[in-house]
Amino acid sequence: MIDIHMHTIYSDGDKTVEEILKMCEERKLEYISITDHDTCKQYEDEALKNNKIFSGKIIKGTELHAVFENKSIEILAYNINPTIINEWCEKYYSEDKLKEQQEICCKRLFDICYKHGLIYDESKIRKPKKASEYIERPIYEEVMTHKENHKILGEFTESFSMFFRKGLANPDSSYFMNHIEFRPKYKEVIDIIHKAGGKAFLAHPFEYKFDNTIEFINNLKKEAELDGIECFHPSSEDDNKKDILVEYARKNNLYISGGSDYHGNPKPDIQIGVGRGNLNISKEIIEEWL
Repeated sequence: MIDIHMHTIYSDGDKTVEEILKMCEERKLEYISITDHDTCKQYEDEALKNNKIFSGKIIKGTELHAVFENKSIEILAYNINPTIINEWCEKYYSEDKLKEQQEICCKRLFDICYKHGLIYDESKIRKPKKASEYIERPIYEEVMTHKENHKILGEFTESFSMFFRKGLANPDSSYFMNHIEFRPKYKEVIDIIHKAGGKAFLAHPFEYKFDNTIEFINNLKKEAELDGIECFHPSSEDDNKKDILVEYARKNNLYISGGSDYHGNPKPDIQIGVGRGNLNISKEIIEEWL
């Protein structure tokens, strides 16, 4: 069993690298990758540099934000040179830039709440502990405590993911917050991954909730060379979505990857290795491209 998509305190997860390695060892995973957002600083952590905890194989990876067709997406990178990625990430995701983006996003979301008549108590909004955290999640959590808001939000009450993907990150939504101005273009992300010696995979295609996911992937492939698709992910566990992605990857000579997208408490229903309970990814799906 493998899990090559998970996050730590180096981005928006709440577990240390050491804690992640211990959990992976307890689950007897064979391959792992810690894919923090927009950084490879997790690989400078002592627990990884001098790993004496996890007995399986570690693939150096990251998850980079990108923009394509005015939409925010994420690209997973594997077998990369962390130094090259970290140097490039400073261009977009330095500590100062992240703090500035956090402040801008906070103000924009408050404006959106006002526009839609949503009520909240600002004093009760959990303050982010680090610049890499999404300020949108704690604001959403506070908004959701007020039942009066539920009728206004409609389907967005389902989950923060739904609110983020179909609202805040959707240019066609009245809740659109325009994250994309902070993100690099898709082709630039692909180019830096390949320059770092890695392979680029579109992360969790069905997580974005596009009207036509396959058409979107086709357009991505025309723009820049995509190496693979994350077919195994909690967002593709239902309605044969996993099979759709696997079939597409096979027909289009794309590699396959998969992972739980573990964050810890920010996504309490997701567990390492098994996602929501039945992920259990076989190592065979990645051994052909390692």
